[in-house]
Amino acid sequence: MDSARECLSQPLLDVGETDLDRAARVTYVLRQQFRYDYDGPAYDLEQRLVAIPPARHGAMRRRLHSVDVSAPGARTTSRRDRHGNLVVRVRLDIVPESVVFTVSAVVERGGPVTDARVPVSALTDPRHLRPTRLTAADPALRALAAELRAAAADDLDFADRCCATVRESVAYEFGRTSVSTTAAQAYALGRGVCQDQAHVMLALCRAAGVPARYVSGHLLGEGGSHAWVEVIVPDGTAARAVAMDPCNGCRAGGRHIPVAVGRDYRDVPPTSGTYSGAAGGRLTSSKHAGVTSAHWIDTDLAATG
Repeated sequence: MDSARECLSQPLLDVGETDLDRAARVTYVLRQQFRYDYDGPAYDLEQRLVAIPPARHGAMRRRLHSVDVSAPGARTTSRRDRHGNLVVRVRLDIVPESVVFTVSAVVERGGPVTDARVPVSALTDPRHLRPTRLTAADPALRALAAELRAAAADDLDFADRCCATVRESVAYEFGRTSVSTTAAQAYALGRGVCQDQAHVMLALCRAAGVPARYVSGHLLGEGGSHAWVEVIVPDGTAARAVAMDPCNGCRAGGRHIPVAVGRDYRDVPPTSGTYSGAAGGRLTSSKHAGVTSAHWIDTDLAATG
């Protein structure tokens, strides 16, 4: 545990164009801060944080995590939600002016990137198949799903086609959509952010009867959070979750750090909460994420930090 804690203070490696997917071992660090400033006292604050990577996900293992609260008197509890995500709840009787929530984690990946194994029941789980308000397909999306389904050899081929099509059809543009924008609206607009692109892909998958789920997390090199999709496919007597990033039109890999899964964004916002009082509140956030060590076997790519 001490060695894992030391990773939090180590400098990040400049991995550049390095192929992290093939590394035999990679250590990732994540420190994220959420700061709320209020115009006056905020009472009975209840904050919900979904920002800690899972204990296990594919070849990734969480070695350490912590949640620190700047305001005194904080009461913190944690539990797993119905999707298996670790949810931390913080309660404060009063926040006079501001409060900062700091989430830290160390994650290690042993071996090359692998798909997460899931129970065979995930293939028929209604949460992966039923559309939500944000992922409901309109006639245009249903027609596209049918076209891609007809051309695909199987569910995985269909998902790959969806990923590439969404990348081409919904250009990344910040500020044109919000957290309440639906997949149909984003597709019609042809613009959106990673969250919208994930919702459009989920709408296509669910319209075609292909089980899939929303993933929130981080992509190394990006300032904010990231979102992608995991498509559930059979794997012998079990199943596996194949991670695809429609924002970038590719499979998710060694630069992606998964945090939580759900039906859509509304299941896994990194921070949300309530408070009493007339004061207005403002949220700002910052993130420090990267790799502190990476090792390859029998190659000249080995790097340590």
